[in-house]
Amino acid sequence: MTRHFHARVDAGRLGFSLIETLAALFLMGLILSALARLTSQWMPGWDRAFDRIQRSESVGIALERMSEDVGAAEFMRASHDAKSVFFDGQEDAMTFVRTARGPNVNPGLDVVRIAETRSGDEHLLIRSHARFVPGPTENLRFADPVVLLRSPFSVSFSFAGGDRALKPVWREPEALPQTVLVTMRDAATGAAIGVSRMIPVHISASAESTCNQVDQGCGDTKQQSPQPSGRDGR
Repeated sequence: MTRHFHARVDAGRLGFSLIETLAALFLMGLILSALARLTSQWMPGWDRAFDRIQRSESVGIALERMSEDVGAAEFMRASHDAKSVFFDGQEDAMTFVRTARGPNVNPGLDVVRIAETRSGDEHLLIRSHARFVPGPTENLRFADPVVLLRSPFSVSFSFAGGDRALKPVWREPEALPQTVLVTMRDAATGAAIGVSRMIPVHISASAESTCNQVDQGCGDTKQQSPQPSGRDGR
């Protein structure tokens, strides 16, 4: 008799009762609703922060690519008859010659164009290039466009020579700019957003133009060799 009584008591203690199950479900619902409320509060902020990080990375990559291109600009003329160096600098575009780069690229020179354009309501900063061949620049066919930057950002370019004075346009016939200022702007308002970079041009003039009167015999192939003197100096 006692054995059967303990068996019934032990059987009644196994598992959960209906009230305990409902209480557990209620508590779980409270916890899930609290988590959902917290998630709805911090998820928009997390999305905004992640978006800012992505935009900052895209701006940094674009500036690095432009720095590499502009820094490698070469002092070249479009042809032997051209009167000015091949560098066209405007407030929203640059065209210049640099050493060809990229995978499976044959040695030579490329004409690089970095320019802003619009696709609908979106501002795009596009880099394209063409093989440099001496001759008329109207025959250039730019290919392989790459989007460096897009809305909500836009850029403006300024150019400075030896006098360090910034100009919105650069078309000097005998010199490349020494520095190029890239200013990041808000595409909607055009206002500067506080991000800019000064890019130095490693070659700003031809080798011949660096000669001056201080350099004795620079560019003069008829240099007189010193006359040997005797032991007494006569």
